[in-house]
Amino acid sequence: MDLSPFGLLGAMLGTIVGVLNYVVFLRVLVPRLQALDKSQSREEREEFERKMSLMRRIILAADVVLFAAVGYYAGRFIGG
Repeated sequence: MDLSPFGLLGAMLGTIVGVLNYVVFLRVLVPRLQALDKSQSREEREEFERKMSLMRRIILAADVVLFAAVGYYAGRFIGG
């Protein structure tokens, strides 16, 4: 498998864009979800926080993979 230098550059830029998207997305999403939290006990609050942590990790992984792939193919398309 040949890796295009332009594709690798595009993947790197795509990863950076993915991380920036992650930060912006979570700054909007997390406060809204916390406002919906109806936890009444300590256990419920801990469960909510555990689910929020899992959600953050899934979103980060999806953003990085998706944007890196799109960046790679865009770099190959533009640079050859």
